Amino acid sequence: MTTVSLTDVASYLPGEPVPAEFYTEFPGAEDKLRNHPMFKVPPLRHHVARDETNADMVERAVQPLIERHGAAEIQGVDVLLVHSQLPDLPFVGAGTEVARRLGLNPEWLVDVANAGCASFVYMLKLARQILTSTDAKTALICNAQSAAGQWFTQSEVRKLAQAAIPGDGCGVGYVTTSAQSPVLDVETRHIGAYAGDMTVAVDDGRKYWEPGESQLRIGFTDASVAKVLARGNRLVPEVVTDLCRRIGVASTDIDALVTNQPNRTFLRNWREALQLPAERHLNTFDECGNLFGAGIPVTLDHAIGSRQVADGDLVVLGGFAHAGDFAGAVAVRWHGGRD
Repeated sequence: MTTVSLTDVASYLPGEPVPAEFYTEFPGAEDKLRNHPMFKVPPLRHHVARDETNADMVERAVQPLIERHGAAEIQGVDVLLVHSQLPDLPFVGAGTEVARRLGLNPEWLVDVANAGCASFVYMLKLARQILTSTDAKTALICNAQSAAGQWFTQSEVRKLAQAAIPGDGCGVGYVTTSAQSPVLDVETRHIGAYAGDMTVAVDDGRKYWEPGESQLRIGFTDASVAKVLARGNRLVPEVVTDLCRRIGVASTDIDALVTNQPNRTFLRNWREALQLPAERHLNTFDECGNLFGAGIPVTLDHAIGSRQVADGDLVVLGGFAHAGDFAGAVAVRWHGGRD
């Protein structure tokens, strides 16, 4: 079987860090969920500029890959997969615009709408499948998250506990048919029973696209938050443990675990369930907040750049999406040292 590697990752964070006070000291900022473990506020996060698009962020995130591998190599990718947490336009994903900006002409171009906060894992699985079953040799996978500086800064939503948690950013991965940093295996689950449990709400009951004065927000309730906590606490350790079993290692053998980062509670519970010390479960939550789908590649890029991931490390990437309708994990033997 053809070996596929996660050869490199890169990332981009927009603007200057935004402090927690931007939300917590906003007039009228009060919510019964404010002190819930799901909504403990990170000190910092980043926001996209008003005119900054998903394609803008992908273009900026890819620049380090171009510098390290050359423009011709990146422009020659056969596969482009893009996940945008908040699409800029109805009907149209960011993928074709990304291809235009970067001068790509991929045979495979897919805008991935599902898998949410774990979509980097899912896109890595898709890329691996395409690269092992077709003539394609290289892939670019991109996660752009732009909801924090747009959706969650609305005047009414900004008052809510949910608003202070997200941050914006973009992470990208370069995938090749090589043995440099081999993808050892991938475990994914689509859980239809939980589909539809992630909801949005408006006070006037309109469709989200219909005109009105109420502002769109995530439909959190005490009951729905309890469900998400229970499912998330279970799903991520399960998929990581099953992945480790398949590649013949214990979870304690993981050198670097990188997950999505909804909140500190999940981060603590996941590493405790997998019996990993905090220094081996890497995150950027305090600096970036919940980056949704971009969280895994952004954190991995920062960890590699700061030498928290060493040559030869067993790196496991994992997470769950929405209210639990997807969970996945992937194992990589990292050999992507940088000068």
